[in-house]
Amino acid sequence: MARSNLDIRFYSQIIELLNAARQNVVRAVNQTMVVTYHEIGRMIVEEEQSGKERADYGRELLKGLSARLTKEFGRGYSVDNLENMRRLYLTYKKSETLSRISSESKSETPSRKLKSAFQLSWSHYLILMRIDHDEERQFYEIEASKNHWSVRELQRQFDSELYTRLVLSRNTKKVKELSEKGLVIEQPKDVIKDPYILEFLGFPELSSYSETELEDQIISKLEHFLLELGNGFTFVGRQVRFTFDEEHFRVDLVFYNRILKCFVLIDLKIGKLRHQDLGQMQMYVNYYDRFVKLDDENKTVGIILCKDKKDTMVEITLPENNKQIFASKYKLVLPSKAALKKVIE
Repeated sequence: MARSNLDIRFYSQIIELLNAARQNVVRAVNQTMVVTYHEIGRMIVEEEQSGKERADYGRELLKGLSARLTKEFGRGYSVDNLENMRRLYLTYKKSETLSRISSESKSETPSRKLKSAFQLSWSHYLILMRIDHDEERQFYEIEASKNHWSVRELQRQFDSELYTRLVLSRNTKKVKELSEKGLVIEQPKDVIKDPYILEFLGFPELSSYSETELEDQIISKLEHFLLELGNGFTFVGRQVRFTFDEEHFRVDLVFYNRILKCFVLIDLKIGKLRHQDLGQMQMYVNYYDRFVKLDDENKTVGIILCKDKKDTMVEITLPENNKQIFASKYKLVLPSKAALKKVIE
């Protein structure tokens, strides 16, 4: 039996090693491709600049280059794709990412510096290049790399205006930090969003549903919900029961945040937030702080997700120095940037 366990561990270690090697190869191929495309883009731009009539010369240049490369290498070198390579160079030639990498690694070759700068796949950069503002693009690039977002998740986070939601709740200093470091979590309010965008649940905006149905859908789409919550969250349980004075209470959803080192309790409300809901969450948080959390863990955070709320009522109900309990709206469809600003303001 011991020998059998040893064999399983032995095979598992080799499989893990091969999977890691495969991932490294894919990552290296992606980086080499993006660096190569960046260099092709540079050569196209410099060749265009040598043309007398730039606009006409540029169009003809791409057509001719596309025909030659397609004949030589096959698919992947259409005029549109060559234009994307050109855009990649123009977008990143003066980016803060390249400037930072250059200053940190002066002894490295230009090619190695570019590989250090480009950590994502070509498909990721096709999305990033279409973000007009440098600070916003840098934020999504950092977060996609740091959190290993797929192309689909990057598109979803951009569509849900993650950057806008964070920017509108932060001061100028913190906004600059977003573009330089991504989302830095130092205190409970850093993980809070308002609103949360739950379009992945599939509920129409005006549909009728119960809190139990909302909870069921969140659990069935838990991976998506964790991504919307943000960095460091792990799922603990649903309808988690605790008892005192012979009464039973249940917390809708319980998470733990590894970065903040604390429990995060979430209560779901499909209607308008009431002051009783805040009082109930205060009781939940107090119980966890006194009877559940360990001595080396930080104070529990409570989040009430509701369809509607009045900020004044929240502020008056909670203590002035409140740093543990938060109320946030949730939206079931992706709002436009203008509509989102209106909601937050």
